[in-house]
Amino acid sequence: MIIVTLKNRLIITLTMLDKTGIAKRIAQELRDGWYVNLGIGIPTLVANFVPQGITVEFQSENGILGMGPFPYEGEEDADMINAGKQTVTLMPGASIFDSATSFAMIRGQHVQLTVLGAMEVSQNGDIANWKIPGKMVKGMGGAMDLVASAENIIVAMMHTNKKGESKLLPSCSLPLTGVACVTRIITNLAVLEIKEGVFHLLERAPGVSVEEIQEATTGKLIVAGEIPEMQIN
Repeated sequence: MIIVTLKNRLIITLTMLDKTGIAKRIAQELRDGWYVNLGIGIPTLVANFVPQGITVEFQSENGILGMGPFPYEGEEDADMINAGKQTVTLMPGASIFDSATSFAMIRGQHVQLTVLGAMEVSQNGDIANWKIPGKMVKGMGGAMDLVASAENIIVAMMHTNKKGESKLLPSCSLPLTGVACVTRIITNLAVLEIKEGVFHLLERAPGVSVEEIQEATTGKLIVAGEIPEMQIN
């Protein structure tokens, strides 16, 4: 259940996607032959749901090209991890290399799609996902390189924070990772595209109404015509 707070009202939504559902919907965005980087959190789940009939090369910024899904229990290799320190598998033909080579791939714009988590996204496509003022962080990670270099950036996140406040805003309040770089957002409530400085609603999660999405979105949201329900296998 999600509780959304807006203008001193509580809007309770009983149906939405879980993290796995978000990852499954994002997997539908993959295209044959793409090189894809998956960020920490929900994005790492996408590797488990590659559609049949396509080949995708997952790149991990800690030095893997050809990353596969999570291993089965009991088959984990503690030395084989992704950028989020989760154990992973390797696909046939995978390569392992140092982080300098990994970031040369990223900065050289050889990655067609980056999927990242976020704390906030603005209607202009700005993303904040690396720091909350007053909280200690180990570093900014690779997200700043990724958002500056990828052709397409999809954000995977919950539509609201733990307080029930919207994470889709007119402008970000947290320190920015990148400016005007996000193209699409897939949340537990909806699929949205950013065009011309506003959010455009493309799909709604099963059982979620357009009105609920509007209430949970603080930034300007365009709703054009009948909004279809996501098809999640």
